[in-house]
Amino acid sequence: MRKLVYYIGISIDGFIAGPNDEVDFFPMSDDYLQWMGSEYGDALPGHVRTQFGVADAPLTKFDTIVMGRRTYDPALSEGITSPYPHLTQYVVSREHRSDDPAITVIRDEPDVAVEQLKAENSGLDIYLAGGGALAGQLLPLIDELVIKTYPVVAGAGRPAFVSGFSPTQFDLADVKTFSGGNVVSTYSRK
Repeated sequence: MRKLVYYIGISIDGFIAGPNDEVDFFPMSDDYLQWMGSEYGDALPGHVRTQFGVADAPLTKFDTIVMGRRTYDPALSEGITSPYPHLTQYVVSREHRSDDPAITVIRDEPDVAVEQLKAENSGLDIYLAGGGALAGQLLPLIDELVIKTYPVVAGAGRPAFVSGFSPTQFDLADVKTFSGGNVVSTYSRK
């Protein structure tokens, strides 16, 4: 069975974006950017993979992405209907309609859909891109957290998880630090 991996960037105080979905305040050092491109190039949108020079690189971690509508919206605002053309793409939304055949919209029961995806025969995992409400809903199915902590306090914004009180333990598997203060912590479900 493949894993559902929540690969997400957060501020020191646990926000994945500002109150109006801002992410441009996250500082990134050169060595951190290089690591993202080489280790998690699968998780980069198609146009960013081109910028990083990994557009044609074989997939090594993910072949599927599940994202909420708010995560999908920035691409749509730029006229990009298939932001991750190298992955099988799912958008969880009750309202969104997609005319792009590369996008599958999950309207109800994302947990059931993700359980089915996890059961598929694939050597690669599923990238949960967010947002926090979707991550909160899918928390019982998340097998691994890859938390990219940025050295900034946001003060307010979109939390990494939106759910009721639900303590869920994970084991620390790895920590990487970078020159600009970025820290990447990998946790596996206990």
